[in-house]
Amino acid sequence: MVQGPSETRALAQLLAHYRQPHNARGVFELLITAVPFFVIWALMLAVVVRGHWIGLLLAAPAAGLLVRLFMIQHDCGHGSFFRGRLANDWVGRAIGVVTLTPYDYWRRNHARHHASSGNLDHRGSGDIDTLTVKEFAARPRWRQILYRLYRHPIVMFGAGPTYLFILRHRLPIGSMRSGWRPWLSTMGTNVTIAVLIAGMIGLVGLGPFLLVHLPIVVLAASIGVWLFYVQHQFEETSWSRDEAWSFHEAALHGSSHYHLPAVLRWFTANIGVHHVHHLCSRIPCYRLPDVLRDHPELAAVGRITLLQSLQCVPRALWDEKGRRLISFREARSGKLSNVSNIDQ
Repeated sequence: MVQGPSETRALAQLLAHYRQPHNARGVFELLITAVPFFVIWALMLAVVVRGHWIGLLLAAPAAGLLVRLFMIQHDCGHGSFFRGRLANDWVGRAIGVVTLTPYDYWRRNHARHHASSGNLDHRGSGDIDTLTVKEFAARPRWRQILYRLYRHPIVMFGAGPTYLFILRHRLPIGSMRSGWRPWLSTMGTNVTIAVLIAGMIGLVGLGPFLLVHLPIVVLAASIGVWLFYVQHQFEETSWSRDEAWSFHEAALHGSSHYHLPAVLRWFTANIGVHHVHHLCSRIPCYRLPDVLRDHPELAAVGRITLLQSLQCVPRALWDEKGRRLISFREARSGKLSNVSNIDQ
């Protein structure tokens, strides 16, 4: 097992061996994701326009493939899917049109997330908003209610993801005064999306297009946010103040190993091996299983199964002294280490 900061840093250096992408493998992974996605989309359209509503069931595998496309875009943003930056960037931008995510703008925000993940003094860059128990208790009642609403499963995994991908990504929120680059990324993506959608509506009609594509996007968005949530919002995650924060410690212990069944590991492009990804983000998604094969001790670090991940949903407050994520109910009942309770 990895015991401390020095061992964690040494492990990060060891994992650099897996960073080298393979272009042929990248092209293969892209083709076996994109081609089935568009085939299923066309098949779903053909079935649904004939009034066979059972065709909507195809939204599930299509959404899974859209999630996998997003994970490929994610790797491109890290410069890890192909060897060359040009290939990574332009494939990432093209996929961003399909995933409704402006690639360059998202890439910069995501880089900040990696640089500050688990740091209580630098929250807010690509994170799920997380308050400490003391911070929550110090807020006025109306702001506590807003935080509870934000953390409610219907908002977090339902309305929130749809708003994020369909509406919020249309503007460079958080970077609107950071020069022309965030605007170029978002507006360029928006224009391309608009042209593509207009072309599809002209080809198949507004109703059929929305009937097919909207369920896919909504479902994929919810799956994507769920994955990101479980990867950092689990009981034994790691948060520290700036003076005690360590990049390598936060990477390894602040990210989970979401151990999914094989088929779901494929659809999510191995992103469940998130602790290794944060420790060495340049490892391509298709090489993450190699790390666990060669270093089996890492499989137990932060391991969460599909069933166990459901227990992460109520956890919304960080107990600084107890160093664990707890629920509102635990905080109210006084089952924490740093304060006795919070107002009900």
